[in-house]
Amino acid sequence: MPDPAARAAAEEASAFSHPAVPPDASAAYGGHPDQVIDFYAPRDGRTRAPLVVALHGGAWRAPYDRQHLTPFVDYLARRGFAVANVEYRRGSDIPRQGGAAPVAGRWPETFDDVAAALDALPGLATAHLPQADVGRIVLTGHSAGGQLALWAAARHVLPPGSPWRLPAPPALRGVVALAPIAHFGRATELGVCGGAVAELLGGASSYEERAAHTDPAVLLPTGIATTVVQGRTDVDVPYAVADAYADAAAQAGETVGVTLLEEVGHFPLIDPAADACAVVAEEIAQLAW
Repeated sequence: MPDPAARAAAEEASAFSHPAVPPDASAAYGGHPDQVIDFYAPRDGRTRAPLVVALHGGAWRAPYDRQHLTPFVDYLARRGFAVANVEYRRGSDIPRQGGAAPVAGRWPETFDDVAAALDALPGLATAHLPQADVGRIVLTGHSAGGQLALWAAARHVLPPGSPWRLPAPPALRGVVALAPIAHFGRATELGVCGGAVAELLGGASSYEERAAHTDPAVLLPTGIATTVVQGRTDVDVPYAVADAYADAAAQAGETVGVTLLEEVGHFPLIDPAADACAVVAEEIAQLAW
């Protein structure tokens, strides 16, 4: 049996080995440099293509931006999708006192940005990506971006008074969350991404209050078709997190599809060179078409 750490490192190296792919167009949804969406047209020239909205991962930390997701985004465009690759504000490059890694997330800016981007997206896509059918939108996101995708689809069930709450469900065909940090309690127990969840929420003093507005596992049921794609050998966001989210959904009376891939870790889901990436594209297609 291969060493799990060595296999995970090889998978990560493969996913990050592809050159970044420039967009066909970009548009700002706010005044900050990170408030931008890159658009990719379907490579086969089709029109009225389903629009996939992609949210990158990286534990909500500054060193990881949308560029590392562009090979995956281009892969989807080559499969006939129109794609929007969303950037958002992340944590500072400077580690929290006593920590080693950059801070995870900016409160409330990370969520402000995702909400603003999704609200602006139909208009921006119409203007900058005319090949897209904004009536057929599927959200996807990897790791921390998977959490943000699930959260964006659940804004209509946020607690009353939340600044991000929507009065009705967003107009989505569904969500395909890739190894998402989807259950904050389980992720915290497992120390996912070096305790990134606690950092995102500002530590113990604000954890409970903020989790009520951001933890996908408590923002249920959504009434929106949701699939989680997860590698069984993922050591970054273990499949136990996806299982806990699916269990929470079931307890809320909702079925979440879980596609569990054997001998697959965290990064093959967004690696165009990996078979797992084709599975992801098919899951998106099942909702989009």
